Amino acid sequence: MASFVSFSFQITFLILAIFISHTSSSPTTVNSSRHDAYHFTKIFAFGDSYTDTGNTKSGTGPTGFMQVSKLPYGISFFHHPTNRYTDGRLVIDFVAEALSLPYLPPYLNAKANQLHGLNFAVAGATAIKHSFFVQNNLTQNRTPQSLLTELAWFKQFLKSRDCRGTKLPECNALMTDSLFWIGEIGVNDIAYNLGSSVSNALIQKLTIDSITLFLQEMLNLGAKYIVVQGAPPTGCLPLALTLAATDDRDDIGCVASANNQTYHHNSLLQTRLQYLRRRYPHAIISYADYWNAYHIIMKNTQKYGFTEPFKACCGSGGAPYNFDIFATCASQAASKACPNPAQYINWDGVHLTEAMYKVVADLFLHGGYTHPPFDFLLSSRREVI
Repeated sequence: MASFVSFSFQITFLILAIFISHTSSSPTTVNSSRHDAYHFTKIFAFGDSYTDTGNTKSGTGPTGFMQVSKLPYGISFFHHPTNRYTDGRLVIDFVAEALSLPYLPPYLNAKANQLHGLNFAVAGATAIKHSFFVQNNLTQNRTPQSLLTELAWFKQFLKSRDCRGTKLPECNALMTDSLFWIGEIGVNDIAYNLGSSVSNALIQKLTIDSITLFLQEMLNLGAKYIVVQGAPPTGCLPLALTLAATDDRDDIGCVASANNQTYHHNSLLQTRLQYLRRRYPHAIISYADYWNAYHIIMKNTQKYGFTEPFKACCGSGGAPYNFDIFATCASQAASKACPNPAQYINWDGVHLTEAMYKVVADLFLHGGYTHPPFDFLLSSRREVI
């Protein structure tokens, strides 16, 4: 990111990198029958903790949130921990529900039923290869996986199905009958650059290049329907709000410098998606606008059922955001969940609540916050069935 970003904000993202790797009663519901007629047979998901459904656990995930395998994680829906970094379901879970498919099992679960797809997302993952950070002494996390690691896992999955290309009809069908959901990725890349001689501009370029390479590989393998999430406004997280200067705020009350950085990342990503659309006109590449979806919620919190937009639901009482980086959710007896998670946007200071993910998913699927719209993607699929 640009070199003018303040030192305090870089610290915010440094710690953010350590943490991110992410039945409630929200008034907004996902219509699970709307897309039944033309739903996909499989979903393959990629990304970081905002999409990870269990590839990391307390013993293997990022060092900041070491208790994801314990309650109150999972309390709102599954009623037990599922190694999701929230109190219940994620955006990808609501996408699966809307397409009448089961929740995606994590790839690293050897016993997973792979019939309807897999989730390759890893909490703490970067877009750039981990080796780059090691070579430049930038490693701040024990999570070695990157988006390209997830690509390698997917290729291993194809190999296990005797699909090393798309020439075989069944292999071609696997790719063209599947939805590829790319969750937000890249926040950790920005954070690892603190105090290095590598320019922030280079880190940002390499991040976008890595995402582009990943998408090109998927398209060359035969992927036809792809949704790529942008990054959410990270300046709205209790972590960022706690560490940033109090005068560093934007029009929705979040950390302005953090959100400016995320906005620029999303702008570069959308430019690159336009390039890929021209190069691969046979494919539908839809951009899920996390930035603007989040903003519209923040400007209309009551409409979406939220009474607390900034505080963490699960924490140790750190004022004013119920967030203490040394006593995070489930890390000690003093940390506990609020009695009404559905009224909170933030779950543990870095990740969001099931209620927030549910609203975001609905805006993606039905609210026009994917470009082209998700319904266009489905109608395009209908034409070839």
